Amino acid sequence: MARPVTLFTGQWADLPLAELAPLARTMGYDGLELACWGDHLDVSKALEDDSYIQGRFDLLAQHGLKCYAISNHLVGQAVCDPIDDRHKAIVPAHVWGDGDPEGVRTRAAEEMQNTARVAAKMGLGVVNGFTGSSIWGSLYAFPPTSQEYWNKGFEDFGRRWGPILDVFDEVGVNFGLEVHPTEIAFDVASAARALEAVGNHPRFGFNYDPSHLGYQGVDYVKFIYTFGARIFHAHMKDAWWGHGTGEAGVFGGHTDFGDPRRYWDFRSVGRGNINFETIIVALNDVGYAGPLSIEWEDSRMDRIHGGTESAAFVKRLDFAPAAGAFDAAFGRDA
Repeated sequence: MARPVTLFTGQWADLPLAELAPLARTMGYDGLELACWGDHLDVSKALEDDSYIQGRFDLLAQHGLKCYAISNHLVGQAVCDPIDDRHKAIVPAHVWGDGDPEGVRTRAAEEMQNTARVAAKMGLGVVNGFTGSSIWGSLYAFPPTSQEYWNKGFEDFGRRWGPILDVFDEVGVNFGLEVHPTEIAFDVASAARALEAVGNHPRFGFNYDPSHLGYQGVDYVKFIYTFGARIFHAHMKDAWWGHGTGEAGVFGGHTDFGDPRRYWDFRSVGRGNINFETIIVALNDVGYAGPLSIEWEDSRMDRIHGGTESAAFVKRLDFAPAAGAFDAAFGRDA
């Protein structure tokens, strides 16, 4: 049996879940990866009220949908980041508090621990999200940046996320970092370094998303083979690169998504440069059996059209792995 195809609800958080659920079913999805913002999943309510969780499940079930994972990217971003006014716009008011940066980071860490507890209450094994990074701003090494400087950033990540991951371990839930520019890990090399920074914690792994790797020039299939057992969840998201006017490069030129000057942009699944056939084969090779969750982003396309075609594309492309060697039938005992 092929994997379920789900929709990550983060880019649809302007719609109430009661409106999104029937729409997702109409678009062809088997389930939803619930974002912990909008009204899709409230961590505080879920932690305090079992009936709230049951209500979420009941709503999904009414439309033939399931939930296999939840995601809290926005709060996770604030755990390690240098905090500024942009974070106030994305984290809950109780996490922002008075805006004192260290206080925000501390409360964000507590919220991520509570997110793990909520996932456990829901019977789920994965929370996806971001980590933030104290050293992302030093990506381009000038003024000259030493390895000692970068090591301090990984040490900060390990110190802040170690206790969070311990709670994940206590409740039996995995954390999947979406490897992504602005995070502590944004390619194969930094992902390996992040694992080392948390002592190869058994609950730390990845929410695989090829769209954030391809335009950087990172081998997104090699990522799967490198970290196979650590891939706890998978996003299907496409990107294209080399299509702009040449005025804004890989770093984006401080342009908005959809600007024709950009060297790269996100596309509806199947319309970009990502080779999803090789991804499906690699995921099968490493034994990944979880959902394929579409994170739909395309500034040039109606999202209902795009969400519908993306679900159909992934369902058509996915296939169950072989039960045995194809040539076993030629054996002497066949």
